[in-house]
Amino acid sequence: MKPTLALIATGGTIAGLAEDSAAPANYTAGVVDAGALVAAVPPLRELANLRVEQLCNVDSSDLTPAHWLALARRVQALTTDPAIAGIVVTHGTDTLEETAAFLALCHRGDTPVVLTGAMRPANALSADGPANLHDACRVALAEDSRGRGVMVVFAGEILPALPLSKARLGLQPYVAGAGGALGMAAGRPRFFHPHQPSPAVLDAAACPALPEVAILYVAAGTPPQALRDALRHGARGAVLALPGSGTVPRAWEETIAEACSAGIRIVRGSRLASSFVPSRRQDLELGTWAAGALAPAQARVALIVAIAAGLEQLPAALAAQAR
Repeated sequence: MKPTLALIATGGTIAGLAEDSAAPANYTAGVVDAGALVAAVPPLRELANLRVEQLCNVDSSDLTPAHWLALARRVQALTTDPAIAGIVVTHGTDTLEETAAFLALCHRGDTPVVLTGAMRPANALSADGPANLHDACRVALAEDSRGRGVMVVFAGEILPALPLSKARLGLQPYVAGAGGALGMAAGRPRFFHPHQPSPAVLDAAACPALPEVAILYVAAGTPPQALRDALRHGARGAVLALPGSGTVPRAWEETIAEACSAGIRIVRGSRLASSFVPSRRQDLELGTWAAGALAPAQARVALIVAIAAGLEQLPAALAAQAR
C-alpha cells in the first residue's frame, strides 16, 4: 500500500507562468494551482497517495506573518493525522527561508515537513520545479526523515530550515550555515549525519497573532532615529543588520540601551552575506541578544517567536549557537 503525503501549495515561482517560455525572467508568480503542479509530475502518483490543498497562491514577497501562522496551524493539524507520512510545502523562494524558520520553531512530532520551490516558472524551458517537487516528496516519505523536523529540498540538496539564507539567483539559491547540507535528495535520499531533535518553541494553534518586529540596516552614519521611529510605529522588537560581526556604532548605544530597558527586544545581526555574531559583554551592558549564525531575515523570525512565546532569550537551540 502506498503511503499518504500531504502537499500544501502557497504559490511562488514554482507556480508561475512566463509570457515567453524562452524568456522566463518575465513571469507572474502564483498562477498555476496545486492540482496542476502535481499533474505536471506524473511520477508523484507512483510514490504516494496525495492529499493536495491550496493555502494561497501568491508571490512569496506578499506573504505575511499571518500566512505563517495559518500554514503552521495547518501543518500542526496534519501531523496529528496518523495516515500522513510526510508533508511538502511549495513556496516562493524570496521568503522561503523565513517561512521555513517559523515552521521549524513551531513543529511538533516526527512527521517530516519539507519546503521546496523553483527558480524558473512552470512553463520555462528546463523548469526546475518538477524535479525539486519530486525530490521533496521523496525526502518527505523517507523513513530516515522522520524526527528531523522541517527541511528544505532544492537542486538535489537537503538543507536545514535553520540557519538558511537565499544568497544568489542560480538554480541553487540557498546557503546553509556552517553545518552545510543535511544530505542529498537526488535518487534515494541520503543523510550525512544522525538527526538532532529540536523541541518546538511556539504552539501556533494557541497563538492568536504575531508581534511586529523590524529589521534595520545600519550603514555608516545611519542615525539611531531609525530605531526610535520603528518603535514609535508599534514594533516590539528589532533586528539590527550591523557592520561586520554585529558591531554597534557608538551613536546607537544609548538608544539601544533605553529601548532594552523599556522591554523592547533588540538582536544584533550582521549585514554581511555570511557571518556569525557571537554573544559579547556588550550584550549584557546594552541588553541586546546576538543573532549567532542567523542572517537578519531568520533572526527576525526567531525574535518574533521569542516575543510571542514570552522567552527571555532567542530559542534555546539558537541561543546556544550565539555563544
